[in-house]
Amino acid sequence: MHWANPLWFLALVPLGLLAWWVYRSPQKKAALPFSDLSLIDRNASTRKEETIINVLKLLAFFLMVVAMARPQRISTSPEPPKPVVDIIMCLDTSMSMSALDFDPRNRLDQAKKAAEEFIAKRIHDRIGLVVFAGKAVTQCPLTLDHESLTEFLRTIPINATQTDGTAIGTALAASSNLLTQSEAKTKIIILLTDGRSNAGSIDPITASNAAKELGIKIYAIGTAVPGGGMVPVEDPVFGKRLVQMAEDLDETTLLEVARVTEAKYFRVTSAKRFKEIYDEIDKLEKTKIEIEPTSKVHDSYINILAVSMILFFAGAALESLFWKTVP
Repeated sequence: MHWANPLWFLALVPLGLLAWWVYRSPQKKAALPFSDLSLIDRNASTRKEETIINVLKLLAFFLMVVAMARPQRISTSPEPPKPVVDIIMCLDTSMSMSALDFDPRNRLDQAKKAAEEFIAKRIHDRIGLVVFAGKAVTQCPLTLDHESLTEFLRTIPINATQTDGTAIGTALAASSNLLTQSEAKTKIIILLTDGRSNAGSIDPITASNAAKELGIKIYAIGTAVPGGGMVPVEDPVFGKRLVQMAEDLDETTLLEVARVTEAKYFRVTSAKRFKEIYDEIDKLEKTKIEIEPTSKVHDSYINILAVSMILFFAGAALESLFWKTVP
């Protein structure tokens, strides 16, 4: 218990002296003689009843002093930690991401599932989302609202930008731009693609060098399984069918993008490997979180003051209505 105004306890000294004087003073004789006891009001207070009234009043004043001293209860709780890692998830949504490498899931759906599990583990980090094909679009800025971020992620369709091509350099530049104002200790981009850069005006290596100057790491993930994948297409004659797509993953560029920024490149070969890659990135980018305790003050004087008033009025009511004092 903490006392905000402890000097008020000094008021208990005269209160104690008053109590001592009241109960040490000899009982006075009646000032007026009565020839018949029937003349005395039957409700007149006795010495014992006067004592009860005085005790109620003294307790009321005692609690009033305690309330004025302002007792407080202080609770300490950890402050929400400040984000120490800012992450941009840069996701390829080009038409080739519809390949059914993880049947029944395609490349994009499996990537979204793995990303969602990764987001769930990074509860103290701000995470943003950039999608790209022939151009890059910010789907969600850096946020701690991971629930909304996950909803954005789940709704991303194939060819979300409605442009053909794979603009990896442009996507990295857009992702880096979202991190320019970041004050986090660590800033990373997780680039996920199944192809090679064939659109946009920025070369991926140029974009990665710019990211390095900003203190950004780029983890690159190649999602195409070896040998290419089967892509569902709508044939006007035979209807929906699967077509073999040649592998077009530019591992050389992705390796260099990661190397330049002192990060790593990963190759996906199965659904299990997808999860392992995100788990590894999660472990590599663990940063010690500093949580400072915060204190909240809860005043308790209101209840004490209320009890004090109840005792005071109870004593006054007994004295004036039930136990009247005889001169």
